[in-house]
Amino acid sequence: MDKSYKLINMNDIEAEEVEWLWEGFIPRGKLTILHGDPGKGKTMAMLNIIAALTTGREIFSSPGSHQVRDPINVIYQTAEDGLADTVKPRLLNAGADCSKVYVIDDSEKALSMSDGRLEMAIADTGAKLAVLDPLQAFLGAKVDMHRANEVRPQMKHLNDIASRHKCAMVLIGHLNKMTHANVDYRGLGSMDFMAAARSVILCAKSKDDPEMRVLVPTKSSMTYEHSPVAFRLSKEGGFKWEGECNANVDELLSSAMKKGYKTDEAIDFLYDQLSEQMVPSTEIYTRAEKCGISKKTLRNAMKDIGVESIKDGDRWYVGLPT
Repeated sequence: MDKSYKLINMNDIEAEEVEWLWEGFIPRGKLTILHGDPGKGKTMAMLNIIAALTTGREIFSSPGSHQVRDPINVIYQTAEDGLADTVKPRLLNAGADCSKVYVIDDSEKALSMSDGRLEMAIADTGAKLAVLDPLQAFLGAKVDMHRANEVRPQMKHLNDIASRHKCAMVLIGHLNKMTHANVDYRGLGSMDFMAAARSVILCAKSKDDPEMRVLVPTKSSMTYEHSPVAFRLSKEGGFKWEGECNANVDELLSSAMKKGYKTDEAIDFLYDQLSEQMVPSTEIYTRAEKCGISKKTLRNAMKDIGVESIKDGDRWYVGLPT
């Protein structure tokens, strides 16, 4: 009788140690999600991590720290920030070796997670870290991020690429508007995003210090959960790592509901609704009202992030700043 399946005996599997780009936070060859509310410093933190990895430095300085790794190449794809006026200045300020940071040119054809160019670029550059920021911008037009059967193949595809090339894949995302939900249910879209990731990191503002941000590993399938790490973000001092700290996830999330959270929630809504295309202005207000966001709050949020208005025929459309 012909066998239509193949068995793998665990005795034939050679055990491997977990390798890390950043121990407890970003495993090599695996998928990591870094998420948080808009404006809380996710991208700034990631660019400073990239700066350290491209120069072989410790991610953040601590007593007795020293260079422990060779510099690596990185692929960084962003759909929100300009390369010349935002990304490169931030990398330079962080001390990155920009010769080791690559971007796939998607000016003529939008890049998606299933795009073959992503794996080709990783293979050609030997990159050991690839970042998609934000994740929803790279799903592709035909993928509904709320449908598990559509999200799951995308995540498996990324995991396979990461494993084949020993390249850490980091997806940066916003939190949803379920303000009273457990952190496990705060990620945008299907729960399959979180299920597929081997590491999930929350970026949140400290409840006691408006300039302090905290990175908290909320899921770590590869090891014990590491202590949270804090960084300071201010107009005067820029970005500065503060080191390990104590932080409670529930308190970090609940502090966001204090003064100013309604605007943050509206900003989250705008990024979600306008990430793919411009929307008629009347329609965006209707959608916001259904989500419990007032016109005044939405207008404030649109002003904060620089939403653009364009007239086409007799209709006005709004979109994210270009």
